[in-house]
Amino acid sequence: MRAIVITKDETDYSRTVTEFLRDYEYRTGRQLEVMDPETPDGVSFCRTYDILEFPTIVALSDDGRMLNQWRGMPLPTINEVSYYS
Repeated sequence: MRAIVITKDETDYSRTVTEFLRDYEYRTGRQLEVMDPETPDGVSFCRTYDILEFPTIVALSDDGRMLNQWRGMPLPTINEVSYYS
């Protein structure tokens, strides 16, 4: 399983996302994958999983099925996301 954070830089929520990522790594010892929705890969990913709101955190199974999704603010707790990563 893996969890991916889809977020844009230089937005009103980018500092909150950066702090969440830093705290997540500190508490779990793992890093979350981060994706920019404005890159070619990001656009394709967002179309595939119908992501229209940012930031979004998506939990995927090994075969690519969506297991959970958190859209917008507030962000989920670190414990909620760490279950999937």
